[in-house]
Amino acid sequence: MIIEKQEDHCFKSCRGHSYARKNWLGSIIFPFSALLQQSEFSDETDVLQRAQIFKKNCKALFPNRRIKTTVFNEEGIHILVTRYIKALNPPQQLLDIFLHDSNATLDLIARFVSLIPIMPDTLDENDGFDIWMTSERCLSLAIGNKEEHAILLCNFFLYFGKKALVLLGTSMLEGQVAYVLAQETDEYLLWDPLTGKCHKQFDPFCPLQSVDCLFDDRNIWFNIQQNNTPMAVHFDYSKESFWKQLLPSNFQGTKAQSIQPEEIIYSETNKSMVGNLTNRIERSLKCKMMEWRPKQPTRWNRQCSFILRKILPKLELSMGNFVSSEEESEFERLQQVYWVTGFPIQMPYTDVQSVIDAVYQTGIHSSEFPQTEFALAVYIHPYPNNILSVWVYLASLARHQ
Repeated sequence: MIIEKQEDHCFKSCRGHSYARKNWLGSIIFPFSALLQQSEFSDETDVLQRAQIFKKNCKALFPNRRIKTTVFNEEGIHILVTRYIKALNPPQQLLDIFLHDSNATLDLIARFVSLIPIMPDTLDENDGFDIWMTSERCLSLAIGNKEEHAILLCNFFLYFGKKALVLLGTSMLEGQVAYVLAQETDEYLLWDPLTGKCHKQFDPFCPLQSVDCLFDDRNIWFNIQQNNTPMAVHFDYSKESFWKQLLPSNFQGTKAQSIQPEEIIYSETNKSMVGNLTNRIERSLKCKMMEWRPKQPTRWNRQCSFILRKILPKLELSMGNFVSSEEESEFERLQQVYWVTGFPIQMPYTDVQSVIDAVYQTGIHSSEFPQTEFALAVYIHPYPNNILSVWVYLASLARHQ
């Protein structure tokens, strides 16, 4: 800063003298990282605009097919769906069960995801206000929507080195769905994250009705094939004649950073809480059984209930596919005396009333056979983060005449 000062005693013809003096006015610091972030923000803004145009063009081609390019995150920031995809670690407790069977481990991981309660869809996807949580948040709250379930399962598969993408489409049973497409060496597998079941592409029993859109951590692909049923779709999304992609293969922009954490820390579920909840559900169901049968006595068969209690944990371990010969032989002896009717119910835990409603809908309590007895067993298997698998086995027993 330079200050010019005119001396008072000097004649007008005298020259003025200049003095240099330093005055602190403040400072502004521009970190290099901030400049990089500004550049990334500019790149991402361009990509978001591209995503909106891309979605509009795709809808013009096939108005009834699903496509999702951007959503709002938990902070209300508009971001690409690709930022939700990242390899994440499953609970170590699950990895330790089948140490030498990778396929069984994948089945168990898929089952774990299916046990997270589903959040009902409250908004139309066409309104553009979808809010998705991170996988970590979904696990901490133990709830998620269809897309969050698929993202979580996809991220777990990526942890195992699998080639996996999130698939958006429709189902005959559930309407709009999100699956995980896993590419194996010679086939494509379709995983339903809400049931934990895996279907091959040409499985006639696969409930998936349409394949509309795919996305991973780098790109989004829209299906432009005339026939979008799973059996007819060519899943090679590198073919531009089959799939329209958001970002070209030679895209030079900066890849947007994932919003997922580096690692998920899991909490152990309190076993005493699980025991108390098991007893509470069993007591509530027995009380309800008597309410549902106001004009008839409700008798309980302790022997059958004891057998059912031994069966349920084994059903959980084998994911509903196995009962040991010991329990089978006990059941056979019981069936020599009684006509036994009933089946196990398995469901993710949300609240006690949901369990009661599921049991009521079976109608087993409405048996009008004289001298009917009932057997009841409840088992809850705990998974990390208070995610629970609830089993209820209710059976009616009528003596052979």
